[in-house]
Amino acid sequence: MQKIRFYHAARRIFTGLCLIFAATSANTNSANANDFTDLQKAAKGQTIYFNAWGGDAKINSYISWAGQILADRHDITLVHVKLTDTASAVSRILAEKAAGRKNGGSIDLLWVNGENFAAMKRASLLQNQSWVTSLPNWRYTDSKALPAILSDFAEPTNGKESPWGRAQLVFSYDSARLQTPPKSAAALVDYIAANPRRFTFPQPPDFIGMSFLKQILIELSNGDPALYQPVDEANFDSITAPLWHWLDKAKPNLWRAGNAYPANYPILRQLLGDGEIDIAIAFNPADASAAIARGELPNSVRTYIHDGGTLANVHFLAIPFNASAPEAAKLVANFMLSPEAQVRKADTAIWGDPTVLSMPKLSAAQRMAFTKLPRGIATLSDADLGRTLAEPHPSWVPRLEAAWIKRYASGQ
Repeated sequence: MQKIRFYHAARRIFTGLCLIFAATSANTNSANANDFTDLQKAAKGQTIYFNAWGGDAKINSYISWAGQILADRHDITLVHVKLTDTASAVSRILAEKAAGRKNGGSIDLLWVNGENFAAMKRASLLQNQSWVTSLPNWRYTDSKALPAILSDFAEPTNGKESPWGRAQLVFSYDSARLQTPPKSAAALVDYIAANPRRFTFPQPPDFIGMSFLKQILIELSNGDPALYQPVDEANFDSITAPLWHWLDKAKPNLWRAGNAYPANYPILRQLLGDGEIDIAIAFNPADASAAIARGELPNSVRTYIHDGGTLANVHFLAIPFNASAPEAAKLVANFMLSPEAQVRKADTAIWGDPTVLSMPKLSAAQRMAFTKLPRGIATLSDADLGRTLAEPHPSWVPRLEAAWIKRYASGQ
């Protein structure tokens, strides 16, 4: 019954605000008509291949909803190419460039951040021009209040990727079984030793798996400044030594003795729901609340972050240099940045992805829409989520991945 009431409450909110947001979207387009009309005309009838991770049903459903809106309003066909690893899409674009395919690329829009964006930037795989700040809905953002929309894992975006959402690493647990969860790397490794087979993390190079390794490394190194510079082989071993020591201590007592790992965080969430593990990890503060609403987790599940904070970042949409439908890609990015799309995405009954928009830049009705969103029984308050850790320089990701695989995955 709680699940039904939760969804009905969310639907009443959207029913009451539907006309407001439709008008807001129309006003946004008209306010920028001189700059955007030609783009809309060029995009009409185009098919856009949106490459985005496809491992979560609620995200896939949201993208499907956006595709229907774009089809109705702009005659754009949005094809969601479901990825298991964003790096594979980056490799495809790189291969097309090597083959001299300057136009007619297979990818029009890509969900990306971190090392994948840095790799695309290094290899000149992005649109040449700065296009993001020209989007009509950019006016709803505030880079002073949220600098991360201009800097992706310490890499300047240079207007080549549009912010889509925010994320922060959170841990979830069933309060009916676990009274006091471990809230630091040191406490967690002790908990793992005292509770064998009750903890695991997604297998790197999965994004959540790598994020967990970075979280532990930052904590154990006390946020070593070297982590925020390009990785240096001269000090890599000394800086990462505490991480490997931590993992060596934890591995024998991990789920399945550390001989197997879940592929991604939805599977990790399922293990928590099935009672196989005590703690799950996600990079979305509302993930557990959304899962409770869907009946995938019990009502007793709650979330927490470590006492010293957890990793937080912004994720983006980027257009490859050889996109077949760059006009439609910009229209899609603009819609995804609209208050209408952002408030739906922030709803825990839909996705629960925090917005990148600035509340002071929205109208009173738009702010009210965000304020009225059901936060969810397991979602921490903004104050509780205020302790954040900056992402290391993206060059640390492939180096950590290679080191982890060499040490822990070679026997699998």
